[in-house]
Amino acid sequence: MKTYIILLSATLLTFSACAQQLESEVKAEDPVDLTYTTELVVPDLNIPWGMAFLPDNSILITEKSGELIHFKDGVKSNVNGVPDIYVRGQGGFLDLKLHPDYETNGWIYMSFGSSSGEGDGGNTTVIRAKLIDNTLVEKEILYKAEPNSKKGQHWGSRIEFDDEGYFYFSVGDRGNRDVNPQDITRDCGKIYRLHDDGRIPEDNPFVDSDNAKAAIFSYGHRNPQGMVKNPFTGAIWVNEHGPRGGDEINVVEKGKNYGWPVISYGINYNGTTFTDITEKEGMEQPLFYWVPSIAPSGMAIVSSEAYPDWKANVLVGSLKFQYLERLILENNVVVKREKLFEGIGRVRDVIQAPDGFIYMAVEGKGIYRIVN
Repeated sequence: MKTYIILLSATLLTFSACAQQLESEVKAEDPVDLTYTTELVVPDLNIPWGMAFLPDNSILITEKSGELIHFKDGVKSNVNGVPDIYVRGQGGFLDLKLHPDYETNGWIYMSFGSSSGEGDGGNTTVIRAKLIDNTLVEKEILYKAEPNSKKGQHWGSRIEFDDEGYFYFSVGDRGNRDVNPQDITRDCGKIYRLHDDGRIPEDNPFVDSDNAKAAIFSYGHRNPQGMVKNPFTGAIWVNEHGPRGGDEINVVEKGKNYGWPVISYGINYNGTTFTDITEKEGMEQPLFYWVPSIAPSGMAIVSSEAYPDWKANVLVGSLKFQYLERLILENNVVVKREKLFEGIGRVRDVIQAPDGFIYMAVEGKGIYRIVN
């Protein structure tokens, strides 16, 4: 009898620790009358994490394992002079972006895992370099997050420019949930803003705060793996992974706290809770949250005339469910979601290229273009 009571008590304790999550009010639907299809442009890629389109219509593609691929005239070649890449867990060679004035200055911005600096392991680093004769030259380190960690999760690390030429990048919390995201004296769990040469803007929100990391623009983030400049407003939007549920879309604002892990719509992977609240004064609410999680990565906001019925829609890759999600918004509120190209594979990145077409990077397959 005593054993039975102990087991029953343990069972009740387990159930009481489980969270009652609020599922997303807008559910993902199958598309109706989808007229677009996909065509494979760059085949035979493993984990294409980021891509950028050069003025000659060739494509630079990062492979998470550490290679930078140049796809030109139907041929793939490995770029020389790639920095040492620390590959661990979710980390490796991550995002890349051309400077907005690339045709004049030739700067390419890249993020990756690096073991440089003190301590074992690595952390997210951003550099800029130029591409000459298929070789990266003039490499300059712009920022290296600290400290190094041997944990494999939550590196971020998307990069973007705004309309004023500021350079933004994300670094995830690196699996140190209860220490990094809410502490502005520490890297990780943050969105950062720099000048294009790595200088810290004088009007960054924490430049005058004691011991703060002055490059921080916003904090309280978990693992932002999508970042895009809204082409209609100029604002920087991110999507980020929650734990079990609670993936988010956030519009990044100067100095704001996005709450992780104090507030969240997610729970621990084992079903227990780590917070009992989803709102708190002084912490921002997401524009949208996913419960259940879709594991978002990559994001585009459609402005191209090639997709007139998608204008101003948000496209997000789903790693978990292996589709491209289309979110339709009215007054910055998601009113409809569609599952596009379901079963295509783990969509790692999605961008609107200079030619106006949407391209998707799909793990184990390659780069697809969405066509009519």
